[in-house]
Amino acid sequence: MMTSLTLTRPQKAAAILVAMGKPSASRLLKFFKQEELKALIEGARLLRTIPQADLERIVAEFEAEFTEGAGLLDSADRMDTILNESLSPEEMSAIMGDRKLESAPEGPPPIWPDLEKLEPARLGTFLAGEHPQTSAMVLSKLAPQTAANVLLTMEKPIRSQIIKRMVTMANIPDAATRIVENQLRASVLSQKTSRDTSAGQERVASVLNEMAKPELDELMQDLEEAGTPDLAGVKSRLFAFDDLPMLTQKARVLLFDGLSTELVTLALRGAPAALTESVLSAIGARSRRMIESELGQGSEGIALTDIMAARKTVAVATIRLSRQGAFELPATQTAAEAA
Repeated sequence: MMTSLTLTRPQKAAAILVAMGKPSASRLLKFFKQEELKALIEGARLLRTIPQADLERIVAEFEAEFTEGAGLLDSADRMDTILNESLSPEEMSAIMGDRKLESAPEGPPPIWPDLEKLEPARLGTFLAGEHPQTSAMVLSKLAPQTAANVLLTMEKPIRSQIIKRMVTMANIPDAATRIVENQLRASVLSQKTSRDTSAGQERVASVLNEMAKPELDELMQDLEEAGTPDLAGVKSRLFAFDDLPMLTQKARVLLFDGLSTELVTLALRGAPAALTESVLSAIGARSRRMIESELGQGSEGIALTDIMAARKTVAVATIRLSRQGAFELPATQTAAEAA
């Protein structure tokens, strides 16, 4: 019976390989040099039964020397070779990922979710001033709906250049991505907490949109006289049923194409003639005849609360489509023209 004290180093290595079992040992043998394999084979021929306690001491000795960097492996490159040929890519990714998390300090969080929260016009204005290749890379990182909304805020020539580059874009090196992320973080997101009041504007607009048109107009006049800051941003989010004639014909067609004839009929009960015509002009001939026939029978027996609820539904649908980038609300269009 052999003991750990009487074994040579090649015999100890052979004992460890035997203890590892055939699958693991066979993967390791390919990494030994020819002279090392010869020494292992000669040592293995002389091996006899090794007590469990001695085998555990041999393993412990190997672990100690391995930790200190002695012996079996010549360099870090050799270890990389063993890992790459012994483990699957998924296993390597998991191991290397865990090691990076443990050894490297955490970097800043991804910026893309924060960019998606910005107003499309704001991000579009910034990207329009960048090189189209850079803008294409940024938009390729965003959700498709967000990227589409941003593109719709840009001039057609710039938009075309960006889309052309998005189509032909290859994988972006990590170093280049980090440069762009840092630039966006410094130029766009750094202003978000100090100057972006869109969340507050959205909340105020949601409250004001619940008001009837006369009360809303009166309140907005009071806010203007009081010098309320960021009032233009609030106005760009306001829309009432009475504002429908201010939408473009294309926008009205898109809006009413998604609404039921019953809803539109109910909303038009008692509406002014000009408003009614602006709605009916955006509806197909067959649906228009049906609505006109219903309106011609009068509104007797129909509750005013039901009519107002229908008008509110139309206004909410208009605001939703605007937020999705389908078209701009009249207040936004007016502000853009004034600028």
